[in-house]
Amino acid sequence: MALPADGTKITRLALIGNFLPRRCGIATYTTDVFTAMRARFPEVAVDVYAMDDHPGLYEYPPEVVGTIPETDLTAYLDAARKIDASGAQAIWVQHEYGIYGGPAGDYLLALLDRTTLPVVVALHTILERPNPDERRVMEGLLRRAARVIVMAERGRDILQRVYGASPRQIVMIPHGVPDRDLVEPDTLKAQFGWEGRNVVLTFGLLAPNKGIETVIEALPAVIERHPNLLYVVLGATHPNLVAHQGEAYRDRLKALTEARGVAGNVAFIDAFVEHDELLSYLQAADIYVTPYTNPAQITSGTLSYAIGVGKPVISTPYVHATEILADGHGVLVPFGDVAAFAREIDMLLSSDRDRHRLAERAYARGRTMIWPQLAETSMAEIRAVVAARPFRLAKPSPPLKPLAPDFAAVERMSDSTGMLQHSIYSIPDRRHGYCIDDNCRALMLMSAMPDMDEVQRDKWTTIYASFVQYAWNPDERRFRNFMSFDRTWCEDVGSEDSNGRTVWALGITARDAQLAKHRDWATAMYDSTASCALELGSLRAQAFAMLGAAAMLEASPGHQLSLSILAKFPDVHLALLEKTRRPEWQWFEIVLAYDNARLPQALIRAGQALGRQDLIDCGLATLEWIVAKQTSPEGRFRAVGTESFGRSYEDPLQFDQQPLEAQATVDACMAAFEATGDLRWRDEAERAYRWFLGGNDLNLPLASIADGGCFDGLMPTGLNRNQGAESILALQLANCAISGVSNAAQSVAGASRVVA
Repeated sequence: MALPADGTKITRLALIGNFLPRRCGIATYTTDVFTAMRARFPEVAVDVYAMDDHPGLYEYPPEVVGTIPETDLTAYLDAARKIDASGAQAIWVQHEYGIYGGPAGDYLLALLDRTTLPVVVALHTILERPNPDERRVMEGLLRRAARVIVMAERGRDILQRVYGASPRQIVMIPHGVPDRDLVEPDTLKAQFGWEGRNVVLTFGLLAPNKGIETVIEALPAVIERHPNLLYVVLGATHPNLVAHQGEAYRDRLKALTEARGVAGNVAFIDAFVEHDELLSYLQAADIYVTPYTNPAQITSGTLSYAIGVGKPVISTPYVHATEILADGHGVLVPFGDVAAFAREIDMLLSSDRDRHRLAERAYARGRTMIWPQLAETSMAEIRAVVAARPFRLAKPSPPLKPLAPDFAAVERMSDSTGMLQHSIYSIPDRRHGYCIDDNCRALMLMSAMPDMDEVQRDKWTTIYASFVQYAWNPDERRFRNFMSFDRTWCEDVGSEDSNGRTVWALGITARDAQLAKHRDWATAMYDSTASCALELGSLRAQAFAMLGAAAMLEASPGHQLSLSILAKFPDVHLALLEKTRRPEWQWFEIVLAYDNARLPQALIRAGQALGRQDLIDCGLATLEWIVAKQTSPEGRFRAVGTESFGRSYEDPLQFDQQPLEAQATVDACMAAFEATGDLRWRDEAERAYRWFLGGNDLNLPLASIADGGCFDGLMPTGLNRNQGAESILALQLANCAISGVSNAAQSVAGASRVVA
């Protein structure tokens, strides 16, 4: 294959859509696309990922390398990983509402958002008046797609006018058609038993929107002048219609032919015919009619095929028909106009000359749409988007230049009640209110921030402490978590993790708060509430409580409640590790989840507080294991992505990576450094910290240096550019923890004492 001027060579593509033997128009189209690409570019591997509405029902050919059960979200994510691992250079999606799972098919977005490959989307339906879900999905496709293929110019107009699409990403490629000779219909009629008949044909899956009633109503007037007319309705009933109504619609049509006295002139062929047989049916017909009722129909494969084989076409003026039949290439009649259909069918059957001339014009237009032409045009667009794809070089990790702790973004997300949870970009989103988790992290940050104005420190420490205090529910002896913006609690009892984290924050504040009044408050609050930790069953909640208890023991040696917490949970964790341990899996659970590094960190801190070397040793060993799991092949820190959560005994998946994981690893490695003095742990903390600065899989900094903000996560396609409280606090707490470390070997104990 000759390469284009830019030298881009395509060797493998992923093609997503329905596929034969599934019976529908998209399956036929996708199969034809595959066949055309294989014929024109045999050196390019095209891997088909077939959407599956009935798993196990279809016997797919070998070309289908994977199936995606329509309603199984996990299958979409698995397909994304398989595509990335396959070596595919681009993804070509056939999009139609109704074939993908989720509201308006939004599961497809989950797949596309979890691969970094360029995406080309062929749109088979473009809605001018979408509902909210349909608009959201289309806008998501437009954001993700490097190219959007429309099959009619009207589609380009709608995308720009209704959805704000960029004209540069839209390309019009007509629906492909087979390359068949133009033949005289009478030469083929005998094989169908149509000798001596004037045949008018409609083809496609039978459904009410096809408008077949209009043609049946028109037949009596035509039959008066052409008694040998045969109207052939070719196609099985749409599977979705069969599932809900059986063959009731077909039966109604048959009853209508009886009522109008034309039953002898109508043939219903209830079959899903194969490709070559369909073309023979089309070539044997004298006239093709598409009496569709939907004006917005942007694509019709059956109409395209009819034009491709040179059929005179009479059609209602839906979008695709108005374009493909323009300039005398077919006949348009108003929607539902029985008299107009009768008139135009009669005129074409009455004049062999007019019918043959229209057939020749249709055939000439069809030559511009044949499948090899579609393959050529599509490959040119695919090469262009692959060539334009930013190539990420394997850059060395950025030098460690710790950011100075910066309170600005935390203050931006806070008000007199506390710290708000979420944002849209950098603007607080008040709809989601507050949670104790973030206010506990903010409270710990107040103890860690160096060089902060004391008036400001006093103000915000008091606000975050007040939130924690108000969250305590004495009747339930638990902390609440979520509060709406109007300061009403959304629950009586918060999650176990939020309760464990609150105990942790109180212990840290009792030990490290800059002002004695805040240390006194935290100690009293801890004494009156921390006993709730003894009833926690969640592994991470227990770890959080252990970290709080270890801090309280430093503030108050011999503190009995803290000793009780540390007497209970570390051995529980050792037992869990022993139960789940495998040669390749040295972890407390059979799955990975969030905040993983907190588990070994808690054992290290508990071991230091209790003087138990076995706990420290176990914490170091499991920290070493999770650090290895969080290392990319290039040696960068790779946060365990949220896609990994809940996947038993599997290597962690790459996305979505969140700041919480990097910060937890910084803190755990700093604890290991303090416990051992081993410089390796200081280096691991620095490596995890570089993730914020761009030392990650995408070489993109998450830290917003100008204002102390932090983006919410690392996605396959780039950054999640929202800046929520959790992310901002993760960065600032990591800044505080790492700020005492220099490239020289030095003690970082003071910088690592406060962790969150």
